[in-house]
Amino acid sequence: MLLPVNATLGVVMAALLAAAVAIAVRANFGDARGTRRYGKEIAVAGARAALQLAVVSVVVGVVVHVLPLTLGFVVLMLSVAAWTAGHRITRHRSWRWAAAPIVCGVLPVLAVLLLTGLLPSRGIALIPVAGILTGGALTATVLAGRRALEELTARRGEVEAALALGFPDRDARLEIARPAASDALIPGLDQTRTVGLVGLPGAYVGMLLGGSSPVEAGAVQLFVLVALLAVQSIAVWATLELVARGRIVGASERPRDRRTL
Repeated sequence: MLLPVNATLGVVMAALLAAAVAIAVRANFGDARGTRRYGKEIAVAGARAALQLAVVSVVVGVVVHVLPLTLGFVVLMLSVAAWTAGHRITRHRSWRWAAAPIVCGVLPVLAVLLLTGLLPSRGIALIPVAGILTGGALTATVLAGRRALEELTARRGEVEAALALGFPDRDARLEIARPAASDALIPGLDQTRTVGLVGLPGAYVGMLLGGSSPVEAGAVQLFVLVALLAVQSIAVWATLELVARGRIVGASERPRDRRTL
C-alpha cells in the first residue's frame, strides 16, 4: 500500500487543504468577473472530494460486478462532467452544449478500445479508464470553452471587422477563437512529453504497486496518455466549433440561429 489509511493521513490531508485555502485567501485568488473566490472553492472541493470518494468507493465495489450498473456509472460520470464543464464555461443556459464535446471525445475512444479487445468489458477495467478519459475531456472542454469566449469578448472588434470583410459568422469567430482554444491541449501535451522525467503518473504507479513489471506499467501508461490525447483533441475541436457557431455563448449573448449549424 502506497499510503497507510489511518488518523495521521487524515490530519496531514486536513493540514494541506487548510494551507491551500489560506494561500488562496491571502493571495485573493478569484475569477475575472469577481463572482468566484477560490479560497472557498478549494475548501468546498476538498470536503466534497472526501465525501464523494467515500460514497464512490462503496458504490464501485458493487457496480463493477454487474455490467448494466457499470454502464450506468459511466453515464453518471459523463453527466457530472458535462454539468461541471458547462457551468465553468458560461452562466448562460447554453451550458448544456458542453455535454457534446465530452461525449464525442470519450465514447468513440472507449468503443474502439472495447471492440479491439484492448479494454475488457468488465467494471474493474472499464470504470477506471472511462474515469481517466472523462476527466481529460472535462479539463480540455473547460479550458477551450473559457479561453475561446474570453478571446471573442476581448477581440470583438476584430470579429466585427472580419464580418465587414465578408467572412461568414462562424469563420470570423473561428479565426479569433482558435489559437486561444488550442491552448487547452497544452496540459496534456506537457504531461505526455515529460512522462517519466518529471513525474510518474497514477496508472504507472498503480500497475507497479499491483505487481506488474516496469515494462508492463509503462505500456499501460503510454496507452492512457495516447488515448487522452485523442479524447482531448476531439473535445477541443468540438468545443471550438460550438463556440464559433454560437451554440455556446457568454452570459450576455444569445445562441445563433440554428440554421448556422
